[in-house]
Amino acid sequence: MIFTIIEIIIGIILLIMAAMSVAQKDVLRSIVFLMFFLFVLSINFIYLGATLIGAIELLVYVGAISALMVFTVMITGGKEFE
Repeated sequence: MIFTIIEIIIGIILLIMAAMSVAQKDVLRSIVFLMFFLFVLSINFIYLGATLIGAIELLVYVGAISALMVFTVMITGGKEFE
């Protein structure tokens, strides 16, 4: 029972982070929400017992998004979308 409740809470957090990532006009905030989304997704994989997938998700995708954030801010200057 408690595992189902935890999984529902993780799913709700994932949905909120995905919606906030799409809804933001600021590039930096959008990427930060995407990083949080991928971090919670890796926690979800680890919670479900797929530790290798969770570790790969954490190292590759969250690390790559961090590098993408730096390059995006450098190229665009952190301007908002219109």
